[in-house]
Amino acid sequence: MGAETETFWLTRALFQRSMGLLYLVAFLAALQQFCPLLGERGLLPVPQFLKYVKFSQAPSLFFLHYSDRFFTVITAAGVVLSLSAVTGLSERFGTLCSIGVWAVLWVLYLSIVNVGQTFYAFGWESMLLEAGFFTIWFGAAKTASPAAVVWLLRWMLFRVMFGAGLIKLRGDPCWRDFTCLIFHYETQPIPNPLSWYFHHLPVWFHKAGVGVNHFVELVVPFGLFAPQPICAVAGVVTMLFQGFLIVSGNFSWLNWLTMALAFSCFNDAMLSYWIPLRAGVVQPRASAHEVVLWVLAGAVALLSVGPIKNIVSPRQLMNYSFNPLHIVNTYGAFGSITRQRFEIIVEGTREAVLTPQTQWAEYEFKAKPGSVGRGPPLVAPYHLRLDWLMWFAAMSDIRHYPWLYRLAERLLQGDREVLGLLARDPFPDAPPRYVRMRIYRYRFTSPEEKKATGHWWSRTLAGEYLEPVALRRTDG
Repeated sequence: MGAETETFWLTRALFQRSMGLLYLVAFLAALQQFCPLLGERGLLPVPQFLKYVKFSQAPSLFFLHYSDRFFTVITAAGVVLSLSAVTGLSERFGTLCSIGVWAVLWVLYLSIVNVGQTFYAFGWESMLLEAGFFTIWFGAAKTASPAAVVWLLRWMLFRVMFGAGLIKLRGDPCWRDFTCLIFHYETQPIPNPLSWYFHHLPVWFHKAGVGVNHFVELVVPFGLFAPQPICAVAGVVTMLFQGFLIVSGNFSWLNWLTMALAFSCFNDAMLSYWIPLRAGVVQPRASAHEVVLWVLAGAVALLSVGPIKNIVSPRQLMNYSFNPLHIVNTYGAFGSITRQRFEIIVEGTREAVLTPQTQWAEYEFKAKPGSVGRGPPLVAPYHLRLDWLMWFAAMSDIRHYPWLYRLAERLLQGDREVLGLLARDPFPDAPPRYVRMRIYRYRFTSPEEKKATGHWWSRTLAGEYLEPVALRRTDG
C-alpha cells in the first residue's frame, strides 16, 4: 500500500508467534472443556442451540453437522495448525499457504465461539478472533510485511485500552474516587497466588494504582498513532501495565493478547537491537495482496463506525461485537467492581434421608475459591470457563443460570466428563443421592489470621442457593 519507510518483518514474526501460542491455548482449552460444557450431553448442548439460531446469526461449521467426535476432529485440527504457526512452519511455503493456515484457524475458532453461548461470551474471545482475522493478511516470512496490518492492530489496541478506560470512568464510582483497587484483588473472578499480597498493600498504593490505570488506558492509547519513538513508548507502557495485571490476577489470555497487540508499536529498527534475527531477502507483495489490503482497510473503516459511536456514547457497551464474524469490536473491562466476594459451594451426600445432622461433602473446583486452606492458583492464560461462570452466577439468582440445574443433575449421575472439569470429586466410588448449593461470603484472611491458621480465606454462610435435589427414581 504505497512506499513504506518502516519495515515490520520482526514485528510480524513476533506477533504471529504470539498469536499461534494463544490459538494453541484456546484450542487446547476447548479440547478439554467444550464437550462437558456444550457437547451432546453438555450443560448447554450445541445441538439444541442450533435448532433456534440461524447460520447468519452465528456462522459456524457446526451447522453442517455436530457431534462430539466431529468437534474433537475440528479442534484437533486447530491444535495442529496452531503448532505450525508457533513454529513458523506455516510461513515457509509462501503467502497463499500462510493466508490459508491463518484463515482456517480463524474459521475453526469462529465456529466454536459462535456456538459457545454463555461459556464463550467473554471479551477476549472476540479479541482473539479479530486479531486472528488481521493476522491472516500479514503474508509469509519472505514477503514484505504490510504496514497496513500493523496500523489495524494499533487501531484494535486503541479500542481495547481506551474502551476499558472509558467504561471505568462511566461506570462504578469507585473508579472516580480512586478506591476500586481496595476491593478488586479480593473480589476479582479468579485471584492468583499474588492477589492476597496485593490486597494487603497500603490504601495509598491502591489509589495510586487507579491513577496509573486511568493514565495508561485514557492517555497512553493516543500515543499509538504518534510518530516514533512516541508510539514505541506507548507500546512499552502498555506492556508493562499488562504485565502487572498478569502477576496480580488470572484473566485468561486478555492481558497476553493485549501485549501481543503492542508488538505493533515497534518496527524492525527498534526490535533488531534486542532480537538477533534478520529478514534476509524479502520479496515485494503481489498485486493481488495489495488489492486485498486496500479492501481490508476500507472494510475496517466502515466497520469502525459502530465502535466509534459506542466509544463516544454515554451508554457505552462493554465487550460488544457488532457482527457475527467478530471483526472490529468494542471492548472494555471491569466497568464495575464488586465490594464483597460470594462463592457457590456445591455439596453432595449419600444419605437417603436428610436431617439437620446430614454429613455433606464439598466438590472442589480447579481455580475458584473453595477450601479456605487452598491458596489461589495460577492458571492464565488458560481459561477455566466453568470456574468463571460460577463467579458470575454467585452474584445472581440461579434462575438466571439454568445450566446449574443440569450441573447438579450431572453430578448426581456421576458424569465423568463433567467431573473432569473439577479438581476433586468427594464421591469417587458412587455418585451422591442429593446435591445442594450454598452461597458463602468469602474474604482474604488478614496477615495475622493467615499466620495463625495457614488459611488464605475466611468464609461465612450467606444462604441457600439451590435446595437439595435428587434424581427422580422410577424403581417404585
